[in-house]
Amino acid sequence: MIRIYFLFLSIFLFGKSFAQTPIDTVETINGPLVIFNDRTWQYLDDIGFDGILNPKLNALLVEDTFYQFVQTWEHDVCYTSDRQNDLSRLRDTLWLCVLEDQHSEFYPPVSGIVTSRYGYRSGRYHNGIDLDLETGDTVYSCWSGKIRYAKFNDGGFGNLVIVRHYNGLETFYAHLSKLLVVPDQDVTAGEPIGLGGNTGRSYGSHLHFEVRFFDAPLNPEEIIDFEKRQCKDENLMVHKGLFRPGAKPTDQEEHGESATHTAVNNSNRVYYKVRSGDTLTAIAARNKTTVSKLCQLNGIRPTTTIQIGRSLRVR
Repeated sequence: MIRIYFLFLSIFLFGKSFAQTPIDTVETINGPLVIFNDRTWQYLDDIGFDGILNPKLNALLVEDTFYQFVQTWEHDVCYTSDRQNDLSRLRDTLWLCVLEDQHSEFYPPVSGIVTSRYGYRSGRYHNGIDLDLETGDTVYSCWSGKIRYAKFNDGGFGNLVIVRHYNGLETFYAHLSKLLVVPDQDVTAGEPIGLGGNTGRSYGSHLHFEVRFFDAPLNPEEIIDFEKRQCKDENLMVHKGLFRPGAKPTDQEEHGESATHTAVNNSNRVYYKVRSGDTLTAIAARNKTTVSKLCQLNGIRPTTTIQIGRSLRVR
């Protein structure tokens, strides 16, 4: 049976311009898995997947001659529209089923309190919401869907997981200390996708959480009641008023220090700003703690180079 799968795959890819070449196929409990010559792998069922989880929405916004929005399936980039999707151009109100019949479950990403909200912050736009956690806390997928992106992001997000959902939304989970999923993996609501942390442009452990519709960020609190840990409604009316005018996917946003200061006010945490000549050993001694505890609180290693001006949590 495995040889048949491999033969089918070779015929399917023959004549196409692929940098990868299949070298073997392995049967797993999740179906046939294809191994490529560049040491990557992919499930056979996912080869050729176009990213469409909501065909009706795709037909309306991608195929419609008026909108022609873009939403591709990319594993290596955060935003798949290349700045083309301006949701302030929406001329109609779209009825989005946040909790669909076949995918009607919701699960909060973490149980922590909100420490920083969506909107302007320190002169820049904060495109998501920050939720309190400790490094190592489990982070969960809000709704069922498929992992589009799971890797370290050098744009400020740190370890980042992006899930595309059947309801037409994508959710971003940033600053993770560990990834528990891989691209193309199917996930259900409440399934662990990572461990919370402090990676990327972050000054204190927290989850930066975003909800995006065709790459445009919207306020997560339009959909989720984080205090009650539930969806506000099973439906969402999507209109241009939900999106700030002219918002583009790569607009500069802020992920870090202001969120940390908010967290300090909420939980009596103590932070130390690194100065010239500081070492982890010296900082630990000055604050009557240990290097091991500093590493645990900040998601770093004893060998991590600490930059001047960085705020380290010491309590």
